[in-house]
Amino acid sequence: VGYRHLHPKQQADGTWSVPLALTTPGAYRAFADFEIGGAKIVLGHDLFVAGPFTPAHLPAEAAVTATDGYSVELTHGELRANAESSLHFAVSRDGRPVPSFDSYVGHRGHLVALRDGDLSYSHVHPEPAGAVGEIVFHSELPSAGRYRLFLQFKVDGAVHPAPFTLPVGR
Repeated sequence: VGYRHLHPKQQADGTWSVPLALTTPGAYRAFADFEIGGAKIVLGHDLFVAGPFTPAHLPAEAAVTATDGYSVELTHGELRANAESSLHFAVSRDGRPVPSFDSYVGHRGHLVALRDGDLSYSHVHPEPAGAVGEIVFHSELPSAGRYRLFLQFKVDGAVHPAPFTLPVGR
């Protein structure tokens, strides 16, 4: 139910690696998301940490979440599999829209969507501009089901995560 966005470094031998400490027993999935010659490639790999654990269920759907003193509200139209949808995230602090966002991985924000059950992965970049305090993404989620969305936005040099659970219809 959690998410970490890590950037590996290329080693002298041409391999890529990133330090990662998983200390809590459970099942995890790592994604490598990259481009070769303009073609987008996503690879997934399951990781397991031995020990007793109870799988976590997705949190309930909610239109608003709080993170690091910010309030983030998600609005959207009808969500259907294989149909483009606009996801609007309004970010505020102390009741006022955030005046601007720092660039994070070259954009106003970053969004990853993982489907419940099989962790199908979608990675989306936002529109380059938007209303004050708003980050808008156009996404086409591949199939019906419940998704966990992980919005990341950067303000004053710090990255803030905002998770949401969404249903997507057929």
